[in-house]
Amino acid sequence: MLHIYRQIIALKRCTPFVIAQKREQTERYPFESVQIVPKPATHFLRRFWFRQLRDAPWQISDAELHMLLGLLSKTDARLLHIYFGQIAVHLLPLIRAWQNPSVVSFHGADVTVDMNKPAYREATRQMLDAVKLVLVRSESLRRAVMDLGCDPRKVEIQRTGIPLEEFPFRERSFPQNGEWRFVQAGRLIEKKGLPVTLRAFANFLRQYPKATLTIAGEGPLLAQLKELTRDLRLDQRVTLAGFVSQETLRDIYYASHIFLHPSQTGHDGNQEGVPNSMLEAMASGLPVFATQHGGIPEAIENSVSGVLVPEHGYEELARALLNAAQDPGLLSRIARSGAETVRKKFDLQVQARRLEDIYLRMIGRGA
Repeated sequence: MLHIYRQIIALKRCTPFVIAQKREQTERYPFESVQIVPKPATHFLRRFWFRQLRDAPWQISDAELHMLLGLLSKTDARLLHIYFGQIAVHLLPLIRAWQNPSVVSFHGADVTVDMNKPAYREATRQMLDAVKLVLVRSESLRRAVMDLGCDPRKVEIQRTGIPLEEFPFRERSFPQNGEWRFVQAGRLIEKKGLPVTLRAFANFLRQYPKATLTIAGEGPLLAQLKELTRDLRLDQRVTLAGFVSQETLRDIYYASHIFLHPSQTGHDGNQEGVPNSMLEAMASGLPVFATQHGGIPEAIENSVSGVLVPEHGYEELARALLNAAQDPGLLSRIARSGAETVRKKFDLQVQARRLEDIYLRMIGRGA
């Protein structure tokens, strides 16, 4: 994931190497120190046995454990940082067998999905007991991790870092002719609230028929969103752009007037931490309209650094957009304040230095 790649390459005082099951898009993510430990031939059967027969999360085999321990020894690793809670559950045998400290990062869905299943919840609790430190992206995730039984003394907030130099602030001028341009970017999944975006936009169009909406991203809801776009008769005003490069997305941000992100809790419990695309939009100077969900209120103060409405509230979102269209002064104020919030709390260089401080502290503790 891009936010993980950014974090790894921003490290200066620690030398990272990456262990992965496969490598893709090397031109997009150039990095030399990558060790591949592929899934064993029996992985599918092992996963089926755990998940379908035992209704429990799968864990690595003895062969994978010995291979991973060998890599850690060969590279003289001092600390293991595991991204995503469910991956740490899979690696629980490694966490227990290795003598040095392990750290796990939680990012959103890995705190909530499947936690209604006793075996998954228990395996997660055991993993939380085994690791030395738990990093979370937001206060909301901190509370969720502690609800799973994690010792509060183990939990620290490590914010997502945004490379501010890639999203320099630009003051927007807002249209006098009604040609408003909205954008939303992210995976096309339930928690992103995309049907809310479309319904709110449909309401906005009744007063501003020249407005347009661009949705950038891929995901399993594409067919559903296309159908809803047709049902709402938005075909001529909505662009489903699919996956776009960071450069193209940045151009879309600078060509737009408002960023939308009405996140919501999914039926499987999936929640946001603090969305990266939202932070990038804020850094670039886009006013953000989002929801009171997950970690979003930790980045946006309503009517100060953005606008927040209740989850699922497409009518409230449409009303907020219509009111803002009459008040460009408000949009300019929240755009400036939003960019300042990202600069103060989510600067990649600041967050990378803090992460290295954590690493060095943990190495000292484990030495």
